[in-house]
Amino acid sequence: MRGEASRVADRESRDSFAQRLSASGDDAWEIGNELFTITYVLDCNPRLQRALTDPGRPVKDKVNLLNEIVGGKVLPMTMEILTDLVNRTWSRAYDIDNAVEDFAVDAMMYQADKAGTTLQVSIQLAQLQSSLLELPVVRADLSDDQGPLEVRYKLLDTLYGDKGFDRVTMRLAQHATLNPRHRRYLETIQWLISKFSRHMGESMVTVTTASPLTDDQERRLTQIYSKKVGRPVHIHSVVDRDVLGGMRIQVGDEVTDNTVVAQLDNLKRKAKAGINE
Repeated sequence: MRGEASRVADRESRDSFAQRLSASGDDAWEIGNELFTITYVLDCNPRLQRALTDPGRPVKDKVNLLNEIVGGKVLPMTMEILTDLVNRTWSRAYDIDNAVEDFAVDAMMYQADKAGTTLQVSIQLAQLQSSLLELPVVRADLSDDQGPLEVRYKLLDTLYGDKGFDRVTMRLAQHATLNPRHRRYLETIQWLISKFSRHMGESMVTVTTASPLTDDQERRLTQIYSKKVGRPVHIHSVVDRDVLGGMRIQVGDEVTDNTVVAQLDNLKRKAKAGINE
């Protein structure tokens, strides 16, 4: 959970660059890749995190440190973004890494916007998520940051290299395995789906059920949620037998969980609370 200072710093910084990043054209792809790399470098170097976020350290020193590390090696806008971030106040050092990653994903979304593939990437991420639900060993291998990166990349390519996925989809999938960031693989993919959904105005509705939706159910859900959000929506159906029954519906960050397993968990919590009273 990010502190208030970090939430403000992240949001204000990204808002200040949004228009320029959106208009950066094909540079957005390179900026995104550079920022993903920098996220990884920061995650691996807690001392560097602290040096770049230390409120008692002059901003000039922080910028000089940035120049020593990436000066002349990244695009000008990447350097501007990093300079802006070290000028801001952070609740904890690690939060600057989160902000750099957020910027990287933003850049990839703007790249998809330019190519006209934003919805396609969102759907492909959802397909990736669905296909991995029944493959726990593969998920674990993709999240194993102790193993060789080449092996994880080869596994991704073997599974999805011939699926016709957009390059943005594959780059995001690679980031999720290169740098899990203390998340399980599917958590990262769901986080990315949610970010794309918000970016598109919450037009992706993820419906998790124990068995596939019928055509009638999908039509009804499309009508309901198109009316609710005020725009056409895409229904992404996820089959997860572990939910037992009912539906879990996610639109952006809003989740409605009426699955059997959620109701059983709720009953367990109520029963436990009653025993402890």
